[in-house]
Amino acid sequence: MAITDVPALAGVHHLKLPVTDLARSLEWYRSRLGYDIQVEFVEQGTLMGYSLAHPAGGPNLGLRLDPDRARAAAGFDYFAIGVPDKAALDQLARKLDDLGQAHAGVHRASLGWILPEVLDPDGHALRFYTMQHHTGPQPGETTTIHDPRESAERREEADRRESAERREEADEHKRVTPGARPVADNRKDGAPW
Repeated sequence: MAITDVPALAGVHHLKLPVTDLARSLEWYRSRLGYDIQVEFVEQGTLMGYSLAHPAGGPNLGLRLDPDRARAAAGFDYFAIGVPDKAALDQLARKLDDLGQAHAGVHRASLGWILPEVLDPDGHALRFYTMQHHTGPQPGETTTIHDPRESAERREEADRRESAERREEADEHKRVTPGARPVADNRKDGAPW
């Protein structure tokens, strides 16, 4: 398809989640992620939903009172919310820790870093993914990632080993630095200890 045949799109307008309790979900998204109410939807005198805006670039989010769909959607991660880089993702993980919010920790993923398994009050599985990538697909080419979770776990473990080896080398370098002056031996009897 030629670029002129492609319809014009402008990104994600908003994400919408069904919820069982609007007040509870609103408080959760405010306290954990900083969302604020932008629009209220009242139908026949009943508050049925909110449109939430994020003050620092997050996608707009709709919360819709629909308990049956909320229960049916629990446990699945329908989308990933972008976070600028690993430092911002680490900061989000610390904030969630401070609030006592369970999550699976920050991990290396196929292309960037991920913070998965953040469950909202209805059990919607949120995941946060860095916009900064450690590996990037080449423009115009299809990148195939085999066994994404397992591949990322192997790379993460290799990164941990490499980091530990670098720390050990640095520690060894501190212990045995060429040209360092010997420590004075104040022992009088020549004993090795």
